[in-house]
Amino acid sequence: MDRTEFIERLQRALASGVNSSRVAENVQYYRDYIDVEIRKGRSEEEVLASLGDPRLLAKSIIEANKRAGVSEGTNRTYDEVREESYTEKWKNAVKQHTMRVPGWLILLIAGVIFLLIIGLAFSVISILTPIIIPVLLVVLAVNYFKGRK
Repeated sequence: MDRTEFIERLQRALASGVNSSRVAENVQYYRDYIDVEIRKGRSEEEVLASLGDPRLLAKSIIEANKRAGVSEGTNRTYDEVREESYTEKWKNAVKQHTMRVPGWLILLIAGVIFLLIIGLAFSVISILTPIIIPVLLVVLAVNYFKGRK
């Protein structure tokens, strides 16, 4: 296995357990580590052999992040995580935090609103009744006397 294959396997393994920024951080760290060790005189094969299997390395990183309380697993491949836009992430977050209101609660709220509207209508009528009745009596009287002429 060469450096490129090691990094790709590490990316894919990390993408299933940490968020994309953590994947990028860890991948960059191991790229830099491999470069530094090669500059020190070690061969690429030696460096990769000392790091071991990238899947086991990724599993250790994921576990360490979980213990540190920063795990944000995605259960997707690295490429899928990288392609997801900000809008899609926001929509997914909204879907995860949406609550469903039970039907009985909706009926209860609708009933209370209905009763408030009825109460308001009767309040307005009771306030206007002392004004409306005399006005109606005057209008009826005027129409009665107009009709007699």
